[in-house]
Amino acid sequence: MAKRKEGNFFSPGNAKRPRQEELDDFDKDGDEDECTVSFTNGTSTLTAAEVGIIESIQLRNFMCHSMLGPFKFGSNVNFVVGNNGSGKSAVLTALIVGLGGKAVATNRGSSLKGFVKDGQNSADISITLRNRGDDAYRASVYGDSIIVQQHISMDGSRSYKLKSETGAVVSTRKEELIGILDHFNIQVDNPVSVLTQEMSKQFLQSKNEGDKYKFFMKATQLEQMKEDYSYIMETKERTKEQINQGEERLTELKRQCLEKEERFQSIAGLSTMKTNLEYLKHEMAWAVVNEIEKQLNAIRDNIKIGEDRAARLERKMEEQQVRLNEAEKKYKDIQDKLEKISQETNARAPECMALKVDLTSKKRAYNEAEVLYNRSLNEYRALKKDDEQLCKRIEELRKSADQSLEPERLERQKKISWLKGRVKVLQDQESSVNQEIEQFQQAIEKDKEEHTRIKREELDVKNTLNYNQRQLKELKDSKTDRLKRFGPHVPALLEAIDDAYRRGHFTYKPVGPLGACIHPRDAELALAIESCLKGLLQAYCCHNHADERVLQALMKRFYSPGTSRPQIIVSEFRNEVYDVRHRAAYHPEFPTVLTALEIDNAVVTNSLIDMRSIETVLLIKNNSVARAVMQSQKPPKNCREAFTADGDQVFAGRYYSSEYKRPKFLSRDVDSEISDLENEVENKKAQISNLQQHLSALEKDIKHNEELLRRCQLHYKELKMKMRRSISEIRELENIEEHQCVDIATLEDEAQENKIKMKMVEKNMEQQKENMEHFKSLKIEAENKYDAIKQKINQLSELADPLKDELNLADSEVDNQKRGKRHYEDKQKEHLDTLNKKKRELDMKEKELE
Repeated sequence: MAKRKEGNFFSPGNAKRPRQEELDDFDKDGDEDECTVSFTNGTSTLTAAEVGIIESIQLRNFMCHSMLGPFKFGSNVNFVVGNNGSGKSAVLTALIVGLGGKAVATNRGSSLKGFVKDGQNSADISITLRNRGDDAYRASVYGDSIIVQQHISMDGSRSYKLKSETGAVVSTRKEELIGILDHFNIQVDNPVSVLTQEMSKQFLQSKNEGDKYKFFMKATQLEQMKEDYSYIMETKERTKEQINQGEERLTELKRQCLEKEERFQSIAGLSTMKTNLEYLKHEMAWAVVNEIEKQLNAIRDNIKIGEDRAARLERKMEEQQVRLNEAEKKYKDIQDKLEKISQETNARAPECMALKVDLTSKKRAYNEAEVLYNRSLNEYRALKKDDEQLCKRIEELRKSADQSLEPERLERQKKISWLKGRVKVLQDQESSVNQEIEQFQQAIEKDKEEHTRIKREELDVKNTLNYNQRQLKELKDSKTDRLKRFGPHVPALLEAIDDAYRRGHFTYKPVGPLGACIHPRDAELALAIESCLKGLLQAYCCHNHADERVLQALMKRFYSPGTSRPQIIVSEFRNEVYDVRHRAAYHPEFPTVLTALEIDNAVVTNSLIDMRSIETVLLIKNNSVARAVMQSQKPPKNCREAFTADGDQVFAGRYYSSEYKRPKFLSRDVDSEISDLENEVENKKAQISNLQQHLSALEKDIKHNEELLRRCQLHYKELKMKMRRSISEIRELENIEEHQCVDIATLEDEAQENKIKMKMVEKNMEQQKENMEHFKSLKIEAENKYDAIKQKINQLSELADPLKDELNLADSEVDNQKRGKRHYEDKQKEHLDTLNKKKRELDMKEKELE
């Protein structure tokens, strides 16, 4: 690619725009160690270039290396090889940073201070560039080599030293380095010149034509030329405006010059002027006294107003403390109610289970009593029918005198014996079939209970699958744009915010979403931080309510009515982070949420302190250790709560488990998380398939058992019918009057015995009926008790749901009141400082007047 022309259209001061320094924090490269790196120089027979060649590089306290180099490079192609962590990436990163590149261009961090080795105060990079031949840059000054030394401080600042071949410092200005790079056509931010691993991976994986076009624009310097052209046109317009203003000013100066000349000529005499001067000095002295007295009166008035305002602020502080105490009391009351309901629900659970078991036994006893009653009733009806037949037979015998039917009597006796044998067989079959019916009924009931349980489990797994699929889609979208993690509309919303800010609709550009502005120092604590901040990760910050209204109007374009919108926090933007050292929690082993986060923007830090008091929340990875710190002993000073690596929330007297298993917004390894989610989705699908197969098998078993039960019940009815017909036939045969042999007296005795038996059966039937009614009342009573406690448990659950909502609202109210209290404390402190300043000014003015 050809060099840029060295000619310039503007003055040296405006010849080039200074490149902006990147001030973002850097995410440390923790996988690089002090290892050996091998360099292979390409020493072919090609002619070596004379300018712009990197001859050597040396690093000190850079990233994780105490001393690396110096490494000398060949004139042509060089291969850098070595094990993982040996420093290959560190050398490339140092080339980009050492030659003035931004930290973000390295894809190894976002701030220069992240390149300083842990435990060190600074890092140094030294790069030697070849400067020979006709195209050498200021050869008379630098010689055959230009040494570029860069010193990076712990606070993220950096300084340059450009030395000659002999080591003499030629310049410390970055503009000189930019001039050298432009002369040598070295472009550290151009992927064609320096292609990092992340940039190559992104280019190869990108399927977006727009991204490839941007890469082309950047690689061919068309993007830089476009920016330079825009800058030139802006400078041209400003220059034209300055010329026009200068012409107008020149005309005014000419007019003033003429006036001064006329005034000079009109001066009469020097003595008169001296007299007037002395007089005016006296007048001026008294005027100064009068002016100071006016200023003193104004300052006294301001001090009095300030004291009145300080008193009002003190009253507001007291009122705010009262509201805070009320909010905390309300929060504790709701919390106690919720705890009481939970304890009461848990206490009633065993009683409910016992009542359910008792109800089942009462139903079984009632059913058995009903069966016994029905049997007695059937027996009584049969005996009554026998009695009627005996009476009828006796009457017939009395009328008949024919006693010549002996062969028929023998035949009847034989048939009766056969029928009684058949009845015995049928009774055995009836008992067996009855047992089968009970077995099928139990199997069907068991399968139905299992079917209901599996159905509920399938619904839970489907809900989990739907949630995982939504999260998987969001993660895949976030691979191309990390902001999509916070919602599909967020990138478009941020573009609209940028456009509105350029148009001047905002006083200050809103900041958000807050989750995109923070980075966990320890990836294992990402879920704990998300569980703590919750919806604040998607929130936005505005400087005032006017900006909030503009942002609300923009959000309406992307969020349909009825859907939840991100929270908007209104708080005055400040460049300094709150000093919370006096109220922050401290533990020697565990960080707070504030110290566990890297936050580049003071507005974000202050908002999280105001809204969530992140300086008072500890992060403890192990659950049992968290319980020990918060519950087994007195919690650390100023510590309200703690969160574990699993997202569980731990208070001094309570412990709440997290509903989430993985971080949604703050995870760094997106590919690993997508892989885990895909595996989990597949597992859930397989689990649903297994559950559906199990449900299908259960339904088939239920249908099969119901069909067998129906057949058994039909068989049971048929056996009953056959038994009744056989018994009836036996009774009819026994009651036939045998004209020759039957004695009427015997039949009358039998009839009498039958009546006695009827009375006994009737008495037994009455007893069975009383038992049945007794068991029925017991069953109804058990049902009422079970329904009552079940209803009570449901009522407790219904009471708990609104209480949970109230608890969340009360917690937010406590946070709001605390934030209000801190607001008034800051205002009071600021006002008192101003008031004391006014009083000191008053004292100085009074001394000056004296």
